[in-house]
Amino acid sequence: MEATTVRLYTLNYDETKTYMWAAIFVVCNLVLPQVFHLIPQGGIIFSPLSLVILAGAYKFGWKTGLLAALLSPTVNHLITGMPAMEILPVMTMKLAVLALVAGLAAQRFKTVNLPLLIGVVLVTKAIECVGELALTGGITATIADFTIGWPGLLLQVFGTLLILKYIRK
Repeated sequence: MEATTVRLYTLNYDETKTYMWAAIFVVCNLVLPQVFHLIPQGGIIFSPLSLVILAGAYKFGWKTGLLAALLSPTVNHLITGMPAMEILPVMTMKLAVLALVAGLAAQRFKTVNLPLLIGVVLVTKAIECVGELALTGGITATIADFTIGWPGLLLQVFGTLLILKYIRK
């Protein structure tokens, strides 16, 4: 599988660009879910917040991704009421794990390709399963991530690949 040539960054917390891009991702994470919520169970099926965090962390590094991952669910909850308060900790944990895995993978491999993105999503899901089980004590929601949310996993992989190809510079 051919790797896509893209410029990947590792922004730090002392750079203005880190906060600018994190703010852009938070805004995207306010708008994109509204579109997917027009579809019944669209948020659960497609996990739109994950798409933005995966693409952002992969392109701009784990620090930028983590900042956006920690802020997006809270800002969304405060403005739209979604995700619900009881889901907020689990959602935040999942997005933080995704940002860390994606950003570290991009930093380590310095390329993007389909197998690598599939690996990032699968490794993230494995860690999230353990985290969700620890936070909730139940496995039902974790199983739903795969049974109901498989289109979202595909969207994360292929959507991120397209986004990163589109924003090459």
